[in-house]
Amino acid sequence: MLKQFVLFLLVTICSISYGQIGGRHTYQFLNLTTSPRQAALGGETITIYDEDVNQVMSNPAALNEDMDNRLALNYGSYYGEASYGTASYAYTYDRHVQTFYAGVSYVNYGSFEGYDENGQATSNFTGSEGALSLGYAYNVPYTDLHIGASAKLITSTLESYNSMGGAIDLGFLYVIEKNDVNLGLVIRNIGTQFTTYSGIKENLPFEIVAGVSQELEHVPLRWHLTLENLQQWNISFSNPVRGGTGIDGSTNKEKVSFLNNALRHVVLGVELFPKKAFNLRLGYNFRRGEELRVNEQRNFSGVSVGFGLKMNRLKFNYSYSRYTLAANTSLFGLILNFQ
Repeated sequence: MLKQFVLFLLVTICSISYGQIGGRHTYQFLNLTTSPRQAALGGETITIYDEDVNQVMSNPAALNEDMDNRLALNYGSYYGEASYGTASYAYTYDRHVQTFYAGVSYVNYGSFEGYDENGQATSNFTGSEGALSLGYAYNVPYTDLHIGASAKLITSTLESYNSMGGAIDLGFLYVIEKNDVNLGLVIRNIGTQFTTYSGIKENLPFEIVAGVSQELEHVPLRWHLTLENLQQWNISFSNPVRGGTGIDGSTNKEKVSFLNNALRHVVLGVELFPKKAFNLRLGYNFRRGEELRVNEQRNFSGVSVGFGLKMNRLKFNYSYSRYTLAANTSLFGLILNFQ
């Protein structure tokens, strides 16, 4: 079973296409980081398999009985007035039926000043989006392979325009307990718009993510390696600020090397004391770091840090993610154990 799973990963990675990933899809909020733990590890980790119910939003196959009767609440303030939050809950109805999951995520973009085509002020407007998800996972009998799926109902309101859609996430997780190694694969946002904003149907932010993680035997540390946006190879773009200038004054586009583009698919994360009451986390997102890097200035874009603190039936999580000198985000989360 392990050989077939690895082969499936390799075939998926080799299925590549060309072009950038930004600005071409609707419901982009679906790929926002879902929890402080995720954010601290770089934002794309799909190989966590424990009692953290937040992980189901990243990989439905992570749903398990240890999450039974746990509620997770997360909140973060993004740029300007934008805010984002999620709630997740898991419940084991029957040991044979496995565990069910329900979650909700939302983003509020704040208030905007309205102007017409002539620059005349109109009324202010707001924007918000949300998704309700239901999930289920299944452990293939006599194997270490877990398969999961979640269905999402999506709503979006931008000024006077409204849209609804639906999507499905498929997740696979292979847990090798002997070596403390987890292998994961997630296919996100397979879906469509039910109703459009203005009669033009747009694509959802489809994404394929693969990952591997391992807890070291003699060191209380678990490392995570994630490969994001595997549905296409070229995810780089030429930043005009980093372009060169010729002798004649002409501007040359920045050239992104093969290695640089390859690294933009990589997200690294480490978690110290992963099974203890207090955890420390560190992550680096190569794509974020490259896209927001400024010449001749060290701003640590792409770096994220965080911690988790467990107190009886309550666990508090916090993360700080570095984007630019002027724009950084903090996420706060609580996990409540009602058992």
